[in-house]
Amino acid sequence: MGKLFKHDVMSKMGRVKATLNHKEVDRAALLEQLSYNPRVIADWTGKNIQGFDYTHDDICQVCRLTMDIVMPPGAPCGTARVTSPDGWVCQHDNWTTWIVARPFKDEEGAKEWLLKRMKSMREERWDAEEERRRFHDYMAALQQRLGETVILAYPTNTGLCSMYGDGGMGLEIFTYFFDAYPDVFREYMKFAMEHSVWRTRLIADEYRKFSPVVLIAEDFSTKQGPIFPPEFLNEFHYPNIKRLAEIWHEHDVKALYHSDGNYRKAIPDLIACGVDGFYCLEPNCGMDVVEFKNTWPEMVWAGGVDGVDLLEWGKPAQVKAEVRRHIRETKVLTTGGMFVASSSEINPPIPPENFRAMVEAVGEMRRIN
Repeated sequence: MGKLFKHDVMSKMGRVKATLNHKEVDRAALLEQLSYNPRVIADWTGKNIQGFDYTHDDICQVCRLTMDIVMPPGAPCGTARVTSPDGWVCQHDNWTTWIVARPFKDEEGAKEWLLKRMKSMREERWDAEEERRRFHDYMAALQQRLGETVILAYPTNTGLCSMYGDGGMGLEIFTYFFDAYPDVFREYMKFAMEHSVWRTRLIADEYRKFSPVVLIAEDFSTKQGPIFPPEFLNEFHYPNIKRLAEIWHEHDVKALYHSDGNYRKAIPDLIACGVDGFYCLEPNCGMDVVEFKNTWPEMVWAGGVDGVDLLEWGKPAQVKAEVRRHIRETKVLTTGGMFVASSSEINPPIPPENFRAMVEAVGEMRRIN
């Protein structure tokens, strides 16, 4: 059954499904992103790990021991500087990557780059059977490594974040680009969504064989609130989120929405898009999982344990107290609807004793029949 604790009654999948469907659970379900903390990997594997010298299998072993449901883990990315054929220069630093140089420096160059990108995408041959096979093989291999731990993947998106994020134009250039060439951006978003809808329909049944829930991930907020005004979101964001959620629902997969930052103002609009819940609630931005779970009990909430001030700088006793508060005040044991998870991921600065405290606190609070 893949027990995390000796008193576990439900299977991991049973606990995840009960949480998603607002049913009672034997204990709260644990969800996490866990790939890039060598000390945590060493703590649970018992290995003497120097630097980031560990493997994908090591990460998956820790996921099996600590998580009910997990974001797809990935091995450290090394420290190389990589230049792509089309001129992007990326610097890796084991657990993070940033753009050193783009193949353009202003909005005019960004327009030319995007037009070439759309031309290349149009000319690309989309082999449906090969795409479905590759996706199935990827999920099957990952599931084998994770055992009974459930996968929460994000295989398709709308294309929005990839345009203005650090991996795309960057917000400053994008702002000038959109002001100068809104029709080019509109054309791109239409084309990107056509491909995303095609791929979502193609892989949804394969995905359902492994997991009952998917993540639609599009960052669009800062600590102060949404980056874009309502009219922009109403045209380029909400309709596309709604469309993807509907497709996943057609294939009996629930859809959680993810953004970093403070998207409190947008929650009613996102609920209207038909998503089933939300992942990543940063307390330092005013996003409190207890408040939201009690305000919108029909939604599923995840990722509310402060990943910075608390998990990085707090003491194990403080971590346990906060996890207990979440479990107690959301009434998750009798109502489901909440996954215990950090508000970021288990980043390298988080001490292993604090991660262990988060896991142990969940095991210590159980529903007694």
